Amino acid sequence: MIPYEIVPLRAFNDNYIWTIRDATRAIVVDPGDAKPVLDYLAAEKLELLAIVITHHHADHIGGVKQLIAGRTIPVYAPHDPRVPDATQRLTEGESITLPHFGIQLKVLEVPGHTSSHIAYYDDDMLFCGDTLFAAGCGRLFEGTPAQMYDSLSKFMRLPDATRVYCAHEYTLANIRFAKAAEPANRAVIDWETRAQAMRQKDLPTVPSTIALERAANPFVRCAEPGIIASASRRAGKALTDPVSVLAAIREWKNNF
Repeated sequence: MIPYEIVPLRAFNDNYIWTIRDATRAIVVDPGDAKPVLDYLAAEKLELLAIVITHHHADHIGGVKQLIAGRTIPVYAPHDPRVPDATQRLTEGESITLPHFGIQLKVLEVPGHTSSHIAYYDDDMLFCGDTLFAAGCGRLFEGTPAQMYDSLSKFMRLPDATRVYCAHEYTLANIRFAKAAEPANRAVIDWETRAQAMRQKDLPTVPSTIALERAANPFVRCAEPGIIASASRRAGKALTDPVSVLAAIREWKNNF
């Protein structure tokens, strides 16, 4: 495998376009805006080899058409006509091998944020789009709490050291909610200190890791007593199953 690094390109107010690159070539994940990608490619003298898409929202696919203009490159995407420029559509259990880099990424179907959302992973990295965020999860625009719970559970079966490359800089806002949902969780408090220091230096707070999400993310901790108690108070009744807990805290977070 060719040595590479993963660089976040900033787009819009808080998006990250993850860019896998070496000295001469690059692959981008969820390019909602072409301009930061084109500027980076030009400045670094990189050739774009492929585009990886997790879901159909405009802030994840808006730059694709401009990026493929004049290029014959693969565009990996879910089975969804709302991603119009895909060259290879993927389902769970399939995998892709990124051109030039030789990185093999497996595919998970992770509905919840959208109905057709997919994620890409190996034992070292996870490109999860808007399903999982640092200390949070995506809004349920098209899916159900049960689908989101199942999707997040798939992620939590990955190795602890897997780096979580989510698509937005939402960490501090998510941590504020996590503190409300589970005030006694020391991992949340410690994470906030580290994240604040990074943001003060204008550095990204992501990627996180699966281990950190397990320890501090309320949406993957729906079987923990502290989260159950907070969700039950919010719902005004005793909640006993993790799907109901997730539904309650997601609704709480929507209005937090």
